[in-house]
Amino acid sequence: MVEYVGPAARTRRRSVDLGGVGSLLRRLDWVMLLAVGSLVAYGLWVISGVTRFDVPGEPDYYVWRQAIAAGLGVVALVIAVAVPPTLLSRGWRVLYGGTVGLMVLVFALGEVVRGSKRWIDVGPFQFQPSEFGKVLFVLALAGFLAERARRIGSWSTVGGALGLALVPMLLVFLQPDLGTAMVYGAALAAVLFVAGTRWRVLALLACGALFLLLAVLWLLPSAGVDVLKPYQRERVIGFANPDTDPSGLTYNVRQSITAVGAGGLEGRGVIEASQTRLDYLPEHATDFVFASFAEQRGFFGAAILLLLYLLVVWRGLRVVTIAGDLYSAIVAGGIVFALLFQVFVNIGMTMGMAPVTGIPLPFLTVGGSSMVANLLAVGVLQSIHVRGSLGAVQRR
Repeated sequence: MVEYVGPAARTRRRSVDLGGVGSLLRRLDWVMLLAVGSLVAYGLWVISGVTRFDVPGEPDYYVWRQAIAAGLGVVALVIAVAVPPTLLSRGWRVLYGGTVGLMVLVFALGEVVRGSKRWIDVGPFQFQPSEFGKVLFVLALAGFLAERARRIGSWSTVGGALGLALVPMLLVFLQPDLGTAMVYGAALAAVLFVAGTRWRVLALLACGALFLLLAVLWLLPSAGVDVLKPYQRERVIGFANPDTDPSGLTYNVRQSITAVGAGGLEGRGVIEASQTRLDYLPEHATDFVFASFAEQRGFFGAAILLLLYLLVVWRGLRVVTIAGDLYSAIVAGGIVFALLFQVFVNIGMTMGMAPVTGIPLPFLTVGGSSMVANLLAVGVLQSIHVRGSLGAVQRR
């Protein structure tokens, strides 16, 4: 647990925040930025192959849209670097209100797409508030916990954090978006852990989460109360019984596993990747983009991608260790674990190791909101790194 160290540290942090642009640039984590930049470029290359035949006559249609989103994401990253974490910490109530407000806005203005109400049309683009909510959610909860650092072991603090977290989680679940709600839950677990919540409390919360899962999947349905939508229930059944209805319930996963295996070591290339090119694999640019990529570029291409993710996670964990205050450490931990959770679940579901939940693969899945939100999160990490490293130098 990272502790506050009194008024002197706060004075130092104010001087850190007022440092020059040159000092700020020197203190950026350039290894992380290089890894993230490589992921974005790699993702554009992936999309160029995966979506080449999706829009007749426009092979680069999705590439350009994703590139525009990446450009907007870079702007968001730069702005996030300029904002000191202390300002975010003081405004956590506003951030929380913004998070809940965005979720409510979906129900008022959102368009129903494939049975879900998750997107708001903004001109030619679709805006998905829950993606930005992942970042705002962490920033808000971290502020609540940091304010109560000396009472982090009390049930009132933990209960308050849970109460705050459940509101946006429930709103996202009702869209319905089970996958994103799970990401919020993973981020909640991470911020509680980094804040210093006692192990026995975390264990009790884990048992409660397990009971809730059993209730949603088994206890309530057996009593005639269906919490999940029919397609969500079918995904869970298909995961638990992979041999059930191969032409229906488990068709997507079977085609995904086939695509991953067909890639071999070096891949089949764009033209010969029949699972992707002939649309045998549904959602090959979104939910199953990793399977499409593995078919086209094989084990070696997938290994490079995973190493880039590993590099970003490693540098993110390093940010946690050098954070200048408790709030910054909690935020960094929540962001990094949420990113890791998304990568693990998305890749796992393409190989039948996790249920299909619709969680996007960061920096690869086609979707402007996801790209901008992830780059915004990287900007927050960079802001914490800059001020943490400068503060460490001043304390020497």
